Amino acid sequence: MCGRFSLVCSKTAIAQTFNVSSVPDFIPQYNIAPAQTIATIRQDLEQQERQFQLMHWGLIPHWAKDEKIGYKLINARVETVTEKPAFRQAIRSQRCLILADGFYEWQHQGKTKQPYYFQLENHQPFGFAGLWERWNNPNGEENVSCTILTQAANETVRLVHERMPIILSPTVYSQWLDPTLKDSETILSLVQHNPNLRVYPVSSKVNRATYNQPDCILPLDEAVEIL
Repeated sequence: MCGRFSLVCSKTAIAQTFNVSSVPDFIPQYNIAPAQTIATIRQDLEQQERQFQLMHWGLIPHWAKDEKIGYKLINARVETVTEKPAFRQAIRSQRCLILADGFYEWQHQGKTKQPYYFQLENHQPFGFAGLWERWNNPNGEENVSCTILTQAANETVRLVHERMPIILSPTVYSQWLDPTLKDSETILSLVQHNPNLRVYPVSSKVNRATYNQPDCILPLDEAVEIL
């Protein structure tokens, strides 16, 4: 699964990487956790341009009676995404990019879990394969939420965890965002990407979802040195 990630790059880097014309100012997020508001890019049928949008992390299906279901739907397994009622509509027409520049996974080491940080070898921001939904609460207020697709871990992530978030190749961003693309076989072919990742252990401070400081993403030995 993917339960934490980061987005600390500049808005200029985001605009250039994802080809969006407008990116608002935002506070660097070193330890993004479920139920928080996260940065995404999507494209509507009416608007051909890519749109930067903040969404709630934890997908709430449009038919849900209670928004708490979102806590269980922060991830969607790509192997079953076309079958699950919560995701099968979104995978056909409501896909998005969830913006990140690194993510965390935990490795069991005896009775403890050691967090590791993964990022692209070129340190550039990237887009997770995401799905989004609109849900109206009993007061009629709209909530736009999203989930991250996951897959079996590649050879790098497998050293720490058996699953990993799907990082899309920039070459398929346009197709992934295209709401007119509805063929399941074609859509699922877009996630077949094996990015080159670097990994290192980080401080257990990351375990606290409320902790959001630069030392979250420092290698463990460097984080210890600045204590």
